[in-house]
Amino acid sequence: MPTFFEKLDLRARKINSLLCVGLDPHPEDLPEQTGKAAKEFCLRLIEETSEVALAFKPNAAFFELLGPEGWEALGAVIQSVPDKIPVILDAKRGDISSTANAYARSAFEVLGADAITLNPYMGYDSLTPFMQYAEKGIFLLCKTSNAGSVDLQDLPLGGHYRLMMVYEKIAGLATEWGAHDTVGLVVGATFPDALRRVRQAAPDQWFLAPGLGTQGADLKAAMRAGLRQDGLGLLINVSRGISRAENPHHAAKNLVLRFREAQNITKPRKTKQKKEAPQFVTPLVEGLLSMGCVRFGEFTLKSGLISPIYIDLRRLVAFPGWMTQVAAAYVQRLKTLEFDRIAGLPYAALPIATAVSLQGNWPMIYPRKEAKDYGTAADVEGIYHPGETVVLIDDLATTGGSKFEAIEKLTAAGMKVRDVVVLIDRESGAKEALAKEGLKLHALFTLTQLLDYWEETKRLSVEQLEKVRDFLRETGPE
Repeated sequence: MPTFFEKLDLRARKINSLLCVGLDPHPEDLPEQTGKAAKEFCLRLIEETSEVALAFKPNAAFFELLGPEGWEALGAVIQSVPDKIPVILDAKRGDISSTANAYARSAFEVLGADAITLNPYMGYDSLTPFMQYAEKGIFLLCKTSNAGSVDLQDLPLGGHYRLMMVYEKIAGLATEWGAHDTVGLVVGATFPDALRRVRQAAPDQWFLAPGLGTQGADLKAAMRAGLRQDGLGLLINVSRGISRAENPHHAAKNLVLRFREAQNITKPRKTKQKKEAPQFVTPLVEGLLSMGCVRFGEFTLKSGLISPIYIDLRRLVAFPGWMTQVAAAYVQRLKTLEFDRIAGLPYAALPIATAVSLQGNWPMIYPRKEAKDYGTAADVEGIYHPGETVVLIDDLATTGGSKFEAIEKLTAAGMKVRDVVVLIDRESGAKEALAKEGLKLHALFTLTQLLDYWEETKRLSVEQLEKVRDFLRETGPE
């Protein structure tokens, strides 16, 4: 007997559709709060959309609030779906194995659903009762479509060579647990970058992708990020966009046509993978403000410039979780360079470079800011050998002056420096000054990128943004 996901593949190819129709009888959409009204609401949607629906997804909550009559209606709705169309029960269950066993029997044996959404928070043993049904499927909550998903799902995990979020860990576990083709993932279409990252971690899994309709996801961006190499693997859920349409049949058909058009445009091509630089990571950018690492006013910089913005990354040492994210972003960029060891620039960059050294497993040295007049009188601390290539790690780049001081000490000790990596380039001439000396500046973010993001998300006032942009125009390289 084919598995749930094999059936999904077959139907997707047969009808050329990725549409999952959500069966959500919202109270405000029903003429009366009864199980009968909920049932009739859903039966009408099923009749109107069966021709193009890859799957149906009834949401248990809207039936449960109607009491026993609503639960009876849910079973009737599932049973009314034609056998050829898979049914996913959206229940988001998650509990210890004995309770999970009851939930599994309820969903698969009593209600007759073909798949169910589950919360993986309690681990593998809470999922095994569902996975014992070899012909059924489960979708694990991975990166959900709601804005609050960043609170937990986007938390960074330490000990990895690159920035890894909790949701990526779930995606990786899904590939381990889904060896028998039973596990898919819920990944919101509202977060294309997360979709891309999850697809990298789980290249073969089906994703249930909510968020296209009322939540306003970008269809082409979602499909570009989430489709498998075969152009499938993305089950796009739409509920109110169909149920509240004047003609649900036409709404569903038009959606499928849109999907097909976007699918043809964005279908992944098998190309040689290139090393990618770190992405513009939203949580990290938000964190710079929440930690107070970015402040606005009037500040005198080391270069002597008067700036309307002050970036103080020394505060990172008080936030281990954010420091982990910052270090992981550095590590991802450093993976694209060739070197023997890293050199942290005192003082602000020393804890950053230490965190990078620990995550990337690279040996670290640092040039002293003041020469020692005792002991070894070394200008460079740590173990190194003449002829080695060193990458200089700093927090910020402004004019480049402090970089040259450090590079002079490193080269005097017999080492070569070709690259400088910083978190933020203030775009005040450092990149150009370094380039004149044959050095390349790698910035994870530029100040312009940060300002554009904060403007788009309305985190800063127009006055603050204009002051900083005027400063950049006045002090930037000619």
